[in-house]
Amino acid sequence: MTSTGMNMMSRIIFYEDRNFQGRSYECMSDCPDMSSYLSRCHSCRVERGCFMVYDRTNYMGNQYFLRRGEYADYMSMMGMSDCIRSCRMIPMYRGSYRMRIYERENFGGMMHELMDDCDNIMDRYRMSNCMSCNVMEGHWLMYEQPHYRGRMMYMRPGEYRSFMNMGWSGMRFMSMRRITDSCY
Repeated sequence: MTSTGMNMMSRIIFYEDRNFQGRSYECMSDCPDMSSYLSRCHSCRVERGCFMVYDRTNYMGNQYFLRRGEYADYMSMMGMSDCIRSCRMIPMYRGSYRMRIYERENFGGMMHELMDDCDNIMDRYRMSNCMSCNVMEGHWLMYEQPHYRGRMMYMRPGEYRSFMNMGWSGMRFMSMRRITDSCY
């Protein structure tokens, strides 16, 4: 099956209340604002694929990675302070992975190219900060702490010149992980 065919099968169901109760909304693609479908969202079930969910509309705010499974009360499981307001489907990808990380904004300072997961940029590259990146291939998750902990950010192919201008001021990314087909 092609990767496009696999993407068509992604599906997440959101519920207004905890434990899959209340009204529901089924989603198979990106949704920038769930308020027109549900007044609130406190649980969800990922039937196929992977999704990023956000606590603000238009893919803003804190992000959380969800793979196949049930999230009966994800607010307490993930420490969310608010309910889900938007979601983005992560397309299945089976190619190679490549990303360049930069110490400063606008691709300045020290640069390193990653092709696999990095659990600590300080240990591996002696790099104390990552302020911009260029994702050339694949889909990645970047974490604010070493060993894939803390707040995260979904990065798809593209240039990210300034994390501060993206609303992530004061946040430092210290580890990166590929979103591979094993996540699905």
